[in-house]
Amino acid sequence: MSKYIVNSSEEQQEMLDELGCASFAELFRKAGVLGAPQLSIPEGVTEFEAYRDMAALAAENHVFKHVFRGAGSYKHFIPSAVKNIVSRNEFVTAYTPYQAEVSQGILQGIFEYQSMMCELTGMDVSNASVYDGGTAAAEAVMMCVDRKHHKILLSRGINPEYRKVVHTYHQFSDSIEIEEFGTDFEVDSNTAGVFVQYPDFFGNIPDLVKIKEKAGDAKLVVIANPTALGLLEAPGKLGADIVVGEGQQLGMPMSFGGPYLGFMCAKEKLVRQLPGRIVGQTVDKDGKTCYTLTLQAREQHIRREKASSSICSNEALCAFTAAVYLAAVGPKGLYDVADTSFQLAHYLADRLNEIGLSVVNKGEFFNEFVTECPIDSKELMKHLYEKDILGGLLLSNNRILWCATEVNTKEEIDWLVDVIREVL
Repeated sequence: MSKYIVNSSEEQQEMLDELGCASFAELFRKAGVLGAPQLSIPEGVTEFEAYRDMAALAAENHVFKHVFRGAGSYKHFIPSAVKNIVSRNEFVTAYTPYQAEVSQGILQGIFEYQSMMCELTGMDVSNASVYDGGTAAAEAVMMCVDRKHHKILLSRGINPEYRKVVHTYHQFSDSIEIEEFGTDFEVDSNTAGVFVQYPDFFGNIPDLVKIKEKAGDAKLVVIANPTALGLLEAPGKLGADIVVGEGQQLGMPMSFGGPYLGFMCAKEKLVRQLPGRIVGQTVDKDGKTCYTLTLQAREQHIRREKASSSICSNEALCAFTAAVYLAAVGPKGLYDVADTSFQLAHYLADRLNEIGLSVVNKGEFFNEFVTECPIDSKELMKHLYEKDILGGLLLSNNRILWCATEVNTKEEIDWLVDVIREVL
């Protein structure tokens, strides 16, 4: 057991004797570390009383009836079949499927997820997910850099939270250099990757073909909205080498920010740089189709000290949820969700323009856009809050990032516009 228990009680006492202490409590006192205060824990309560108290706490949350905000977390309709299927005990309790012979169900679920994500993104391979979109972007940095190329160019059109995660992930790396750019960028011989968002944080749809041409030999990493890919061309067909993003839109509620789903897809030549795991399909000794963990190139339990990633516990249930959602809505359903979101967002933009909130976006946008507000945006949001409306995200005192999805109706948008007109 010496590999798991650092030292025995005899060794601990030997250390204390060397320090001149009779116990660890005395050691802590000498070190000026105070003992833990006595906790004031009330007496136990009945199940009914506990439920009542928890319900009272939950009632303090404000769950908005009308949502017009996205910025990385989106309100979409989730078919009842999704929750019903993923709530089955076989899937809820499934963890890392190391024993393939007894994990065929979850392995097949992950394989289906990978297959769907490859089709959606236009990539060759997909891993079995990571924690969230920000983590996926940060992990993609390590897929780009090599011994000769260490510079990463990060568009400011990327979700600011993702950019923070990328910087935090690599802040102590002496070899990785991260630069942010605005509307244009320049590559040099040291550039490893160019990162853009599609559509970007402000809703704009970048021209990936032109960006790839300018990136040259540097890898093009696209942070994609999977719902938008139901309508827009797959990044893989426009020159992307790696496609990552947040999969919350695929069957997961907004849920206070988690748990979410980071997806990662790439060209086949980069398969050994992918973190996490890849499930493969094969046949058993009787010739029947079966599934197994095929590749775990960067995980620490496989490569130990040589590992470049420690994604050992992934979002398997969230990935399975995405697979069930995509299977439930199908290609036509996903297109309808994306197209309806697109149409409603443009209708909202036109109506807001009519009453004096001018749209900032110059080019085409998907389901998010920015407006300039003629009054203090905070005052506007305060009035919307009173009407049970979660308005757009405040970018500044007079700029607001709005969002519409398929759950926002035309009548709801018209009512929102009437409320804003009253405030103006």
